[in-house]
Amino acid sequence: MKSIAALIENAQALTQQGLSEGEVADELNVARETARWLVAQSGRQPSGEESLDSPMDVHVDWSAIGRDGHRLGLLGALMGDLLAGEGTDVDLTVGIGHSGGPLATVVSQELDTDLGVYMPGKYQSSDDTGDEATGIVSQNFATIEDSDCFVVDDNIDTGQTMTETIERIRDEGGTPKACVVLTDKLGQDEIGGVPVYSLIQMVQMGDK
Repeated sequence: MKSIAALIENAQALTQQGLSEGEVADELNVARETARWLVAQSGRQPSGEESLDSPMDVHVDWSAIGRDGHRLGLLGALMGDLLAGEGTDVDLTVGIGHSGGPLATVVSQELDTDLGVYMPGKYQSSDDTGDEATGIVSQNFATIEDSDCFVVDDNIDTGQTMTETIERIRDEGGTPKACVVLTDKLGQDEIGGVPVYSLIQMVQMGDK
């Protein structure tokens, strides 16, 4: 189990490697607000009596699965099974970013669909106006136009990235049919009118 101090250290190292705030959040499986807080704590030396007032969030470490192709395949079978009830007419599985891409690959194999990849705007540095950067549909994979799509990612935090992806699929002429993730911190049955399935749903039991 990683401590907050270890997460702060990891966030600092990732930032020094040139990763954007969104990429740090993706690597550490936390919300962007949490990633921002972790980076801000870099260099802070609290006294022994001082506790770090961290955001209300959960760090998800699924590297024990991600490092092993066989385990990843088994996970893809589980995620594909969650989507099976949405019908067999879906012809494209879209993975979101660095983590959703590998998961989408095994899900697409399980469901016998083409594979697409969307790199969300959080991977890019925002400009000085504060506007969110535009995401990119990778040209190295299947196109979205005229496709019924499943959307795959590892985690839902605030739902912002999933909302962005659903909107982009529609802009590209596709139809998002359902989303599936490993863990869901948001706990909504649908996003943008699209059903959301998760293997694990996390429920916050109290207010901060």
